[in-house]
Amino acid sequence: MNNKSSPVELKRVLGLPLLIFYGVGVTVGAGIFALVGEITRLAGDPAPIAFLLAGLIAALTGLSYAAFASAYPRVAGEAYFVTLGIGPATGRAVGLAMVVTALLSSAVIALAFAGYVGTLVDIPRPALAVGVVVLLGAIACYGVRESVILAAVVTVIELSALVIVVIAGAPLLLEPATYAKGLTLPTDFASWSAILSGAIIAFFAFIGFEDIENMADETVDASRVLPRAILWTLGITVVVYVLVALVAIAIPDRAGLTSSDAPLAFVYTAVTGWGPAPISTIAGIAMTNGILVQIIMAARVLFGMSREGLIHPVFGVAHARLKTPVRSTVLVAGIIAVLTLTFELVRLAQVTSVVMLCVFMLVNASLVIVAGRTGAPRVLVRTRPVAVAGTLICAALIVSELVRLIG
Repeated sequence: MNNKSSPVELKRVLGLPLLIFYGVGVTVGAGIFALVGEITRLAGDPAPIAFLLAGLIAALTGLSYAAFASAYPRVAGEAYFVTLGIGPATGRAVGLAMVVTALLSSAVIALAFAGYVGTLVDIPRPALAVGVVVLLGAIACYGVRESVILAAVVTVIELSALVIVVIAGAPLLLEPATYAKGLTLPTDFASWSAILSGAIIAFFAFIGFEDIENMADETVDASRVLPRAILWTLGITVVVYVLVALVAIAIPDRAGLTSSDAPLAFVYTAVTGWGPAPISTIAGIAMTNGILVQIIMAARVLFGMSREGLIHPVFGVAHARLKTPVRSTVLVAGIIAVLTLTFELVRLAQVTSVVMLCVFMLVNASLVIVAGRTGAPRVLVRTRPVAVAGTLICAALIVSELVRLIG
């Protein structure tokens, strides 16, 4: 067959259960495993409120994504959505910003992986970070079904680590003082400023639900399944994060938590009195999930943008036998490996959060514009008020974080 006259298409093999595992797997990861200590340092006792606030911001945009995914299921969804409302130049910028976000967040997770595994084995952390990226890039090239099934299995392992911490911390969760400390709304500006700083970092922990849209070409009945997977992913993530954050703030040794390279393992040790090896092992395995699905997502954004004519057509070619975007996948994995050797974890998370807030602002704004047109899909018209709120909140947070970083 002549591949030039008949482009190889991606294989539609994914349904709702696998997509939920995929979404939860990419969302629940480095944000809670690696950054819970930093978020607690910034926000203090109200750290669970910071997670709730970040989850609210993500949910507003998640509803916009679900509406767009229902009306226009596409690979490189963000780029297509923004192109519809604002134009191809902005759509191209958004698509590339999504790729950048995947690269940055994968580097964060690889560094977090090295931090946990480094507590178990005497191997230099840069070597651990680069090695896991290369391995997972090879798996992503091999096949999407195999990649997503592996991601689903690792998601179960990943969630088990968090459930173990929550169960071990159950005595703390049964104390009314824990909820009074963690969920009481402050009344002073300084506390809210600290919560907002924590929420910006915590927002990184919710990045991932939007990746589900980029599996459109490999999903059966995409217009029905994609929105449900997005909303299920966000709901599960918020519940898990708040429970873990409540356990974390109840630990007396706040300084030890905020300075640890493996904060979830520190929490586990603090509430059980046992060594950190079990949680460090599970966390190390679990965080490979986030890297794998981000590699998959970034490669497909490049693939989709190429097919839509937004970037060079070289990235829109699928491998004839594997039926995966091998060229894009190799490029993505290579850049992630370089980033792990160049930047430190918290700074990468901050930059990623700001970039994603910009993307979410533009997606929401585009929905507002498209929904205002004659003949717009009803699902977009119904979601328009939510998109207005999402646009304004994202814009305010971007300005707030830029002022804080510059200052």
